[in-house]
Amino acid sequence: MFGGIEAGGTKFVCGIGTGPGDLITGQFPTSTPQITVASAVEFFRNNAPGPLDAVGVGSFGPVDLNPSSPAFGHITSTPKEGWEDFDLAGSIAHALNVPVRLDTDVNVAMLGEARWGAAQKLTNAVYLTIGTGIGGGALVFGNVIHGLVHPEMGHLHIPHDKVKDPFPGICPYHGDCFEGLASGTAMKARWGTPALLLPEDHPAWPLEAHYIALGLVNLTVTLSPQRIIIGGGVMQQEHLFELVRNEFARVLNSYIRHPLLLSALDEYIQPPGLGSRAGVLGAIVLAEHEWTEVSVKRAVDNYEERARDRA
Repeated sequence: MFGGIEAGGTKFVCGIGTGPGDLITGQFPTSTPQITVASAVEFFRNNAPGPLDAVGVGSFGPVDLNPSSPAFGHITSTPKEGWEDFDLAGSIAHALNVPVRLDTDVNVAMLGEARWGAAQKLTNAVYLTIGTGIGGGALVFGNVIHGLVHPEMGHLHIPHDKVKDPFPGICPYHGDCFEGLASGTAMKARWGTPALLLPEDHPAWPLEAHYIALGLVNLTVTLSPQRIIIGGGVMQQEHLFELVRNEFARVLNSYIRHPLLLSALDEYIQPPGLGSRAGVLGAIVLAEHEWTEVSVKRAVDNYEERARDRA
């Protein structure tokens, strides 16, 4: 039995189970670290039908995923007030006394989509979320990318015509990066209205599609994914997908000659197969990975101990 947490900047979604068929979920607003972690712990204690074997956490970031780092398991340089340098993984592990594995929210959503959603049977894919912020995770040869730290696709620097769009961007670090221009927060700041309340014929949407298409083209030419999955609150406007696909085709300009990119963009650029549950289900997959690794290590340690006793 596994626990999963999709730790977002706006809300935490917690889940208990082994997959889509037995998932128990609950959610609550993201408050201070202490209040929010206490709410998550209370959810697991009150709803788990038995002891949890491990917990996976997909968090907003940046997060420190280096096991040799003193800040391993911490949220690091986040603009989310009160959460900078907070030991998220350690706090949950200590409170529940279970193994905990932390990754980015978008990496775990990618894991969920690879196991049960729109990236099943694919070895290379990208999951992008466009909501309060923008983030992305990439599956390469069946594994999510980490590397130096982890991908920060929301901070791609994309072309910005300041004559056509004088909006300076809202990213506190980069101003007019991808997130600074195209996140839900940026849309609200530019137009004075939340994205979900803008009518379908509003000029916001062609501009938003243009910026998203630029980001997708960058990801396509660098990672060459077999599919790009886009979730998040901004993408709840269903007409936006068609605008994005059309603008993507225009910007890419048939440079990469693959059938998916030439005549099947509705297959190449898709919404999540798991809908809003991609993140919490991916966190369940992450917990399973942690449990498997811990179990193997215990088995090896027991074998080596018995071998020493026999010697």
